[in-house]
Amino acid sequence: MAVLLNGIAQIEFDRSKPLPDYQGAYLDKMDRKMDEQGIAIDGALVRSPTRAQKAQFVAANLAHAIRTGDEAQAAAMTTWLAVRFPELKQVKLTENGDDFAIELDFEQAYIKQHPVHITPRRSSS
Repeated sequence: MAVLLNGIAQIEFDRSKPLPDYQGAYLDKMDRKMDEQGIAIDGALVRSPTRAQKAQFVAANLAHAIRTGDEAQAAAMTTWLAVRFPELKQVKLTENGDDFAIELDFEQAYIKQHPVHITPRRSSS
């Protein structure tokens, strides 16, 4: 799974690697907190969020973490999405002024990006 910002991969999550116990415990703690305290979506408190609402909330926090350079928070939010939604292929974030458009893509598999190295041709003059 990958997180893309304006079409460029920011984070790649490898589901084939086992999740350390402490990370699994942290995800469980995130779930408990959302269930007990509710979540804010578009300024409104949702007391008993659905799975989809939690995903929307976590993705919004992921976008904020990327914008502010909070790598630990971005990693935690990405891990929650990847583990709680194993069918999720990509999180597509598009900057829209001060806001983000967020798309959770369950259809299109992520294709790892590879840099292209261009060697200029020398002119034979």
